[in-house]
Amino acid sequence: MSNFEQRLTGGHPNSLGNTVEVVEEVLSNPTRFEELFNCYFSNDEVVRLRTSNAMKRICKAKKSILIPYIDRFLNEISSIDQASTQWTLASLFLLLEKDMSEDQIASAKEIMKRNLAFHNDWIVLNTTIDALGKWSKKDSALKQWILPHLTRLSKDSRKSVSKRAAKELSRI
Repeated sequence: MSNFEQRLTGGHPNSLGNTVEVVEEVLSNPTRFEELFNCYFSNDEVVRLRTSNAMKRICKAKKSILIPYIDRFLNEISSIDQASTQWTLASLFLLLEKDMSEDQIASAKEIMKRNLAFHNDWIVLNTTIDALGKWSKKDSALKQWILPHLTRLSKDSRKSVSKRAAKELSRI
């Protein structure tokens, strides 16, 4: 178990634990990013959740650290069946869009389309609606694809999902 993995373990699952301290260490010493990235492969769901939180914080503070890992997010992290990982990917893809190749953006769209079509977690749905909604403004095929999904989700029993979907429908 790595130092970061040990430090991201334990405590209440909804707390940040030592996430902020780990982020500060990575920002001051980016060579430690790989150690943090590998925490995604922990057997501990809480560690993976906090790793996702750390990724968003690092991306917002210094996204250049994440750019070399875009393919790994697309190919490895996207296959982790955990809601927090999937909602984080939607956020990261938006933040990293300008640094992604056309092929990477196409892969990100497929990942998020799969999540919007099949995932049931309300945060995954909301973050994915946000990301795909923004991207559909520049992509007519994506816009056509997302419209029936937004219509379906605008009738979701969860208010946050239905309101987000309805809002996005009115925008596009």
